[in-house]
Amino acid sequence: MATQEVATANVAPLATTEVLRTHTPQESFGGARERAARIGGRALVVLFAVFMILFILGPLLWLAVRAFATNWTYPNLFPDGWTLKWWGTVFSDEALGAAVQNSLVITPIVVLCSAVICLPAAYAFARHDFFARRTFLIGLFATNAFPKMGLFATLASMFFALNLMNTVLGIVIVQVLGTIVFMTWIPAAAFSAVPRSLEEAARDAGAGRIRVFFSVTLRMALPGILVAVIMSFLAAFDEAQGTYLVGAPDYFTMPTQMYSLVLNYPKQVAAVFSILLSIPSVVLLLAARKHIMGGQLAEGFQIR
Repeated sequence: MATQEVATANVAPLATTEVLRTHTPQESFGGARERAARIGGRALVVLFAVFMILFILGPLLWLAVRAFATNWTYPNLFPDGWTLKWWGTVFSDEALGAAVQNSLVITPIVVLCSAVICLPAAYAFARHDFFARRTFLIGLFATNAFPKMGLFATLASMFFALNLMNTVLGIVIVQVLGTIVFMTWIPAAAFSAVPRSLEEAARDAGAGRIRVFFSVTLRMALPGILVAVIMSFLAAFDEAQGTYLVGAPDYFTMPTQMYSLVLNYPKQVAAVFSILLSIPSVVLLLAARKHIMGGQLAEGFQIR
């Protein structure tokens, strides 16, 4: 009994010491500092998120307000009034309507031509090791490494000789040049990522080469090809310099028409047209966000 009391007496001071130790001023200060650091980190994350939202959506919001404003003069914080007049101006103007029609017709033709030309090349780059393979790949990538205006000026002299100036065919050729890198590199990486063992297993099961390609290779590479198609569409849809040089004054697309809008139309009309110009890009990027965020776009520039 005495031994138990002695043990209890020894434990009590130790427990008291532990309790005191957990509440020392130093550790309390350390805990407060950690909480302050967490709060500060969260505040920075919130500020960064707000900044990114304003950076991405700010210009679109400004265009949206301008597109419906009767007038907006400094130093007023809000427009003087609201109207749909500018939208009616865009849809009733024949020149602007022709530019929209040209963009919606020419761009799919460009993407189709680019796919027909580049996808077989992408498959060859992915599955065959031939002479100067890497040189050709780097050469295709280098088409976007230099200012394009010099290339377009050189092409213009050749287009004059071939009577391709002020023609739809000339515009298609110019825009295809801007899609080659996307339509070759990304599908080539997608084809390279298809395991050869799956193709061999399909052949062992009795499938022919064509069936193996369409049922195995193409199906597995399709997400990468989809990303390439969307990136090529956006590149062709937004191409302005070469299209203006080759197509003007007979053919204008939406990006080239913006030059005239900025100079000759009210700012509100340019804002409406800018919103219309951004709609295909936003819709297609949202549709392909799963594959782009999944790394298909980055993998397209990692071909070995």
